[in-house]
Amino acid sequence: MAAAASPPAAALEQLSKTKMFGGHNLRFRHQSAALGCPMTFSLFLPASPASKLPVLYWLSGLTCTDENFIIKSGAQRAAAAHGVALVAPDTSPRGLNVEGEADSWDFGVGAGFYLNATNEKWKNWRMYDYVVKELPKVLSDNFEQLNTSCASIFGHSMGGHGALTIYLKNTDKYKSVSAFAPIANPINCPWGQKAFSNYLGTTKSEWEEYDATLLVKKCNTLSTPILVDQGEDDKFLAEQLLAGNFEEACKAAGAPLTLRMQPGYDHSFFFIATFIDDHIAHHAQFLKSG
Repeated sequence: MAAAASPPAAALEQLSKTKMFGGHNLRFRHQSAALGCPMTFSLFLPASPASKLPVLYWLSGLTCTDENFIIKSGAQRAAAAHGVALVAPDTSPRGLNVEGEADSWDFGVGAGFYLNATNEKWKNWRMYDYVVKELPKVLSDNFEQLNTSCASIFGHSMGGHGALTIYLKNTDKYKSVSAFAPIANPINCPWGQKAFSNYLGTTKSEWEEYDATLLVKKCNTLSTPILVDQGEDDKFLAEQLLAGNFEEACKAAGAPLTLRMQPGYDHSFFFIATFIDDHIAHHAQFLKSG
């Protein structure tokens, strides 16, 4: 009996291509099996790699698409200098027309929270599987110049939450993690409670699987330092982000954390652009040593 044929590589539709720092910003659409709808992602490929490029995933925050980071962060200069590919997925499924999906800016469309929803109504909201499983395969199937087995992850706000939780649940898949102003303890903040109660229901043990402050307590073998930048003038710091809770949990677990409180900075892409080079250099040292 003949062996079953491998499934075909995901078909990609290229939406745009622009040159920058010798490399190219590329944007693609594809049909996502995990989310059940078309999804877009952006990719920055540095010029002419001598060997396969490591991959650095960026997860964006509430209301963002895959384009915000690529347009606003200025990350390409450092990525080109270090020879690292940047991948920025969208933040949620789109176009499914689920009742209530666009009623508020902090839930539903643009607010996937990088989890796998268990509530039947939101069954397509499986951004965790999309980021961890589907997107890396799409990349490896379509870009021979990428080494998707050598990857790191970072993000901002909701995406910082996503980066931290995905890393802490998959330390074998990612070389390093960093975050800008992450939602660090979502079970204890309004954004997280709204998202988790709708996506996951009332079972608090399921919530805990997507909370970096609780997950880091289970990781007593971390050796790679976690880098977090947090603006001291961020209006969301005290109520929504709870960086201090994550810092205390890291100390209790013996997890190496570099938490940099940045005086005068807020929650915006101006803050991200100021420190993005530091983050890419942080990841490059681990991506290039592996």
